[in-house]
Amino acid sequence: MWPVMWPDSLQRIWEVLRKEFLQIARDPRLMAVIFIAPVIQLLVFGYAVSTDIRDTTTFVVDHDQTQASRDLVEAFTASGYFQVVGRSARPADLVSALQYGDAIVGLSVPVGFAAALRDGTGAKVQVLLDGTNSNTATVALGYAERIVQSFGARYAGGLVLALDLRERAWFNPDLKSRDYNVPAVVGAIILLVCLLLTSLAVVREREIGTLEQLMVTPLSAFELIAGKTIPFALIGLVDLLVVTAVALLWFEVPFAGNFLTLLLASVLYLLSGLGLGLLISTISKTQQEAFMTSFLVFMPIILLSGFMFPVSSMPEIFQWLTLVNPTRHYLEIVRGIFLKGVGIGVLWVQFLALAALGSVLLGFAGSRFRKTVA
Repeated sequence: MWPVMWPDSLQRIWEVLRKEFLQIARDPRLMAVIFIAPVIQLLVFGYAVSTDIRDTTTFVVDHDQTQASRDLVEAFTASGYFQVVGRSARPADLVSALQYGDAIVGLSVPVGFAAALRDGTGAKVQVLLDGTNSNTATVALGYAERIVQSFGARYAGGLVLALDLRERAWFNPDLKSRDYNVPAVVGAIILLVCLLLTSLAVVREREIGTLEQLMVTPLSAFELIAGKTIPFALIGLVDLLVVTAVALLWFEVPFAGNFLTLLLASVLYLLSGLGLGLLISTISKTQQEAFMTSFLVFMPIILLSGFMFPVSSMPEIFQWLTLVNPTRHYLEIVRGIFLKGVGIGVLWVQFLALAALGSVLLGFAGSRFRKTVA
């Protein structure tokens, strides 16, 4: 058989690799976790994690009752961002709709709106928002302002506008939050898979007593580490291919960059994930403890990565902490490759950070693992 041509060390690593893959293949539940769960997670994140708003419930109080006021309401509904769920002539009904959650947005058109719009004396309209969900309120307010400004420009009565503002968003022209969020899910899934599989695999060996059996074989600590981590690195790369394919084919997320650049970044990112998983295995005595510790580590990493919240909006001390978070650097790379099409020439700082963090984490975890199994 051709592996016997390898040096003895590579031969032993190969045998550990083969053992790991056989164990994975014999466990249908683990196969589901590896290949089906990432797709389900991507679908859930892709549809659920969105800052876009559609059909936002809106309550209208129209005191003017003119064609201009009706046209304004029509402009709101025609955009697709707002849906009128109630109308009244009483302001108290609008307040009540917001208070009881029947509407998120309230639109109040005062008497004389059409006349002020026609005369150019400064027509006013009031927009009230339920600020319970500040993100939805902020986005809805932005859309409402743009609709009102566009409506006012159309009703300028032939006046020459002093300013002609034309907006254009580069790299994500439609400002779809899904195009921004879905690529980032790749980083979250790869990290989660590496953390769980690596930590659980080593701890499982310790629980059932086979780790001690492996240590009395000619295997060195390095060979055992390599045999335990390489399979999950390969699985992480397979998950990368699967999740990227779903993002491109199902969600139709644009991909403007080079896949080889994404692959290189993923390999460097895997070093950190494997290192963290191996480190968790050295401090956990049971699989349950390893599972809980993995999630305890996973959540702060994601929260401080820019996945959900912009790093620039965090307190300064946390912005500094994100510099030692490999997921932050990986997400910057992934979003740059997907949406901007940039390469290593632009993202070299992030690539360098991933290489440094991965080497430190894997090296430290490897040294602790050697002491643990010695």
